Amino acid sequence: MRRLLRPLWVVLALIFLIEAWLWDRLEPVVAWVVDRIPVQALKDWLSARVHHLSPGATLIVFVVPVIPLFPLKVIGLWLLAHKYFVSAVLVIVFAKLLGVGITAFVFDVTRDKLLQMGWFNRLYEWVLTAREWSKAQIDPIKAAFAKFREQFRMRSSTRFVQRLRKRVHMFR
Repeated sequence: MRRLLRPLWVVLALIFLIEAWLWDRLEPVVAWVVDRIPVQALKDWLSARVHHLSPGATLIVFVVPVIPLFPLKVIGLWLLAHKYFVSAVLVIVFAKLLGVGITAFVFDVTRDKLLQMGWFNRLYEWVLTAREWSKAQIDPIKAAFAKFREQFRMRSSTRFVQRLRKRVHMFR
């Protein structure tokens, strides 16, 4: 039974790692955007307000900014249902990236307060642990793929060199 569930666990680990990868990649992008436009003033203002809030109220500040993105996802699903596949994918990906970016921005401001709540701290630790577990699930597959790619590259380059030598000898 456990062996049958292995592909499911690998898929779940991949999904989790893609989310984590997006988070890691968008955090510097969000920081770059904050540096370029006057979002720093918003961040400072938000930090000052969050400083005076309870951890529970800070949770609301963390969750609320993502709610307006829900209609974008619904529009993406509508486009998908009406067979506008490219538009649907673009809207859904845009909503996803924007959501991760906003979440990264707001989490950066609210992290300290949110981690004061025991359940949130445990959830955060669980997510970090799940991320490491996901990497452990995917690393053997990545290693096997890298080995296959290297073997293919070696065989391809050897064949290429052999063909090149034949051609050079043909012109002599």
